[in-house]
Amino acid sequence: MADKPKILIVDEEPGFSQTMRAALLTKSYEVVTADSRSQAQAMARDERPDLVILGTIMPREDAYLFHHWLKQTPPFRGIPIVVINAPREKQLVQGWRREEGITCDADDFLTKPIEPVALLPRIEKLLDRVTKRITVLVADDHAMVRDGIRAVLAVQRDVEVVGEAVNGREALAKSVELNPDVVLMDIIMPVMNGLDATEQISRQCPLCKVLMLTQYDDEENVVASSQAGALGFISKTAVSSQLLAGIRSVKQGKRFVHSAS
Repeated sequence: MADKPKILIVDEEPGFSQTMRAALLTKSYEVVTADSRSQAQAMARDERPDLVILGTIMPREDAYLFHHWLKQTPPFRGIPIVVINAPREKQLVQGWRREEGITCDADDFLTKPIEPVALLPRIEKLLDRVTKRITVLVADDHAMVRDGIRAVLAVQRDVEVVGEAVNGREALAKSVELNPDVVLMDIIMPVMNGLDATEQISRQCPLCKVLMLTQYDDEENVVASSQAGALGFISKTAVSSQLLAGIRSVKQGKRFVHSAS
């Protein structure tokens, strides 16, 4: 990974979170913490962790519900999860229920007490195997265009299409719902055009980077797209390598402009 791996610790016991955080910092990982399901979901959306250490939170079923949410939400489906259950003597009131443990899809399922340092080799292996994917929302009112883009991106190991939209209003709603890394946005669409949608997305989803994708690549549209908040602009006639370069560039916060002329 080019950036420092980021790990989210979810646990209501301050002592456990602090000890785990201290161990992870010795490996120069970025660490964020949460002590409830609602806070954990907000942290996941805002921080985009590369791995989750899921301890115990109350109500007791909330740990399982958060795990289920991660597995069902497109941007987070592939990230490793290490579950650390309550001590055996507390599991009847605090830990995971037996049926939850059986049906969970974690990469590790451990029980407290645990020495955080002993976890570090396992965490390193899990992070090494993960390719951080750029999540993309494709907004275009033409099914043929959306299908073509999806076909190009499907063969890339570091890119995943997590949703599609057929107009600007739907693009805004799905950006709020899915929080993709990159939104590929057509300018001319029904209901709400791409410029208005981009302006709304820039305000409501600051982590989403918009790459304007259009057949009208005159200077006026480039300027209007930039003013609306788009970080990049690319012609629909661009070859796949240029589209991929645009997606990867805006994901890193870099401006990207490619026109047919």
